[in-house]
Amino acid sequence: MTQEFNRIWNRFLKFDWRFGLALLIIVCTIRFIIVLEANVTGSYSVVSYVMIFSALTPFIFLSKKGRRQIGMTKPDSYMWLLYSLFIGFIIASLLFLLGYFLYSTSYSNWYVYIGNSYNIPVGIAGKDKLVYFLIMAISGMIFSPIGEELFFRGIVHGSFSKSFGDKKASVIDSLAFAVTHLSHFGIVYISGVWKFLPVPALLWVAGMFVLSLFFFLCRKKSGSILGAVLSHAGFNFGMIFWIFYGLN
Repeated sequence: MTQEFNRIWNRFLKFDWRFGLALLIIVCTIRFIIVLEANVTGSYSVVSYVMIFSALTPFIFLSKKGRRQIGMTKPDSYMWLLYSLFIGFIIASLLFLLGYFLYSTSYSNWYVYIGNSYNIPVGIAGKDKLVYFLIMAISGMIFSPIGEELFFRGIVHGSFSKSFGDKKASVIDSLAFAVTHLSHFGIVYISGVWKFLPVPALLWVAGMFVLSLFFFLCRKKSGSILGAVLSHAGFNFGMIFWIFYGLN
């Protein structure tokens, strides 16, 4: 019996690594398959449902005490919320520079491949480009940061932390986050053919792993899951900015 769960689950589940692993296997496997399918069809609307479910998991399973335990609390440092946003943007910029230096505008560049899914109209410029960018940036700064952080840095991290402590839990949730993002880049669908890009994929996964560690750092320093959410939002803003204004 544990007080982290709400009454519905309290008698059946234990808030430990087994619960976290089960969540990872179920949610991440489904998400991986859905994203790969979306890369073929070009329709990513179903992915948003996974993000919504991910964001709801703390409310579905946890009590108020449990949600506070995973960081759903008032921040201790509002300055660190600002730092978090900035850190995310800086890492996005560094990944852009690395990808462009190594692979220019080929599909081995992670931002090029991901940007292709945005279906940016050819020749778009000026105010039209700005409006399109803002639409993509605002949605990118809301849905995945909230969904992924409440899931990975929230309920998943909390369950592993209960068993292994914060440091090991951070490595585990960061590794899961990084591998899950192979569906976004690394295993690619180009001109009707599936390909695996070993070196670019390794660099991308390593980047996502380090990024995820910084997300947890921002959560810890701010004293709230909001720090991780804002850092993730800053990263997504930076990624979308460079896709629009660095590659197009």
